[in-house]
Parts: sequence; structure tokens; C-alpha cells
Amino acid sequence: MGMFIEPIGKLINEFTKLQGVGAKTAQRFAYEIINMSKEEAEEFAKSIIDCKTKIRYCKTCGNYTDQDECDICKNRSHEVICVVKEPKDVLAMEKIHEFSGVYHVLHGTLRPSENVGPKDIDIQGLVERIKKDGVKEVIMATNPDYDGEITAMYVSSVVKPLNVKVTRLAHGIPIGSDIEYTDEVTLTRAFVDRKEM
Repeated sequence: MGMFIEPIGKLINEFTKLQGVGAKTAQRFAYEIINMSKEEAEEFAKSIIDCKTKIRYCKTCGNYTDQDECDICKNRSHEVICVVKEPKDVLAMEKIHEFSGVYHVLHGTLRPSENVGPKDIDIQGLVERIKKDGVKEVIMATNPDYDGEITAMYVSSVVKPLNVKVTRLAHGIPIGSDIEYTDEVTLTRAFVDRKEM
């Protein structure tokens, strides 16, 4: 970043640490910040600090919340649980307005090649919820890629013996894509056409 004065170069470097942000986009972001008023820049910085200090995981489902338990867990029936890889997948599912149950965030997927096993993601929390909440169905909504499929099959094998129906989102979602980036029509179709595992 030798062509930039130090504060600008440092800001550009920080932006490039964000996933999907290249050097040109980082530079554009940095100049947007520079052109903000002092008050706007302070509010922007405060928003970042607030996210880091106030956001935590819901004690029930593992989604992001600023309370002990998220609003979804507080206000919905727990008979059907939709299992997702990470909190941003909850938002993607909520956009389709088809699901009225609750979620369970695994915080990852099984990745045998990287030695990420069942104890490294929150499968045990799901099992405990099924046992205590009278769950009737578990919908596996992990990404339709290799790791997502392995995780869905493994979780299914763990929860089926608990006398709960296990379904999987239909494959209207392209293989290798992330639920977060799937359009709402495709996600809705996949949700409606989910299959029992």
C-alpha cells in the first residue's frame, strides 16, 4: 500500500480482510469513509463496535441475537426444527416466508479431510432439544455440497432413532452453491419440495 498515506493504506488493508472484498473495492470503501462527516464516520465505527460487543448466540438455537434467546425461539412452536450451517442461513430461510418453526445452527459442517468431526459442530445441542421439546420434524437445510451432504446424512442417522421425521431440502438449489446466495424462488421451491431422509 506504498502509494497511499498510512491511514488510508491501513484502512484499505482492513477492508481487504473482508471476504469477497478485493483491493479496488477496499479502496472505494476507504474513500467513502474519508468523505463521510466526522459524525457519520463515528456512527459507522460505533455500529461495528456494537456488533462485536452486543451480539451473541441464542442459548437455544445458536442464531445471532442481542438477548439470551432470539425472537424466533421465543415466539414460535418448537415442533419443527430447521438445521442450518451458520446464522446467515437463518436469514436466507426467513426471506422465503414459508417456515414457521425454529432453527438450529450447527456452526459448521463435518469436514473429514480437515479433521472436523461431530464434536466440532453443535449436533449434541440438537439432540438435547429433540429430547426435551417434543420435536416432530427436523429439516436438514445444509448447503448441497459435499460437506453439507455428509453432515445431513450424519445428523439424520443420529436423530432418526429419536422417533423424529427427518427431511432434506429438495435439490432445486444448485450443487456447490451456498444457501445465503440462493434466490428466493429457488429456495422456496426447495423448501416446499423437501424430502424425508
